[in-house]
Amino acid sequence: MKFEFSDHFLKKLDVFPISIRRKFEKQLTFLLRDIRYPSLRAKKYLENEDIWQARVDEDIRFYFQIENDTYILLDIMRHPK
Repeated sequence: MKFEFSDHFLKKLDVFPISIRRKFEKQLTFLLRDIRYPSLRAKKYLENEDIWQARVDEDIRFYFQIENDTYILLDIMRHPK
């Protein structure tokens, strides 16, 4: 699998501290290896739009679509509780 960042995703990621960006990079590595990797807890978020959600950590989630062999990274944000 490959990945692509949307412009929106890159702008949002840039706002987070380096510690979160490093966590995201680690989780992205796991995603590229296996979408079922346990710490990701990846799941369909919006079925009708084919958007998935995965964890960076307890508080941060990232959202993506799957097109052929590419993950399109759409957004990253704090998880509302």
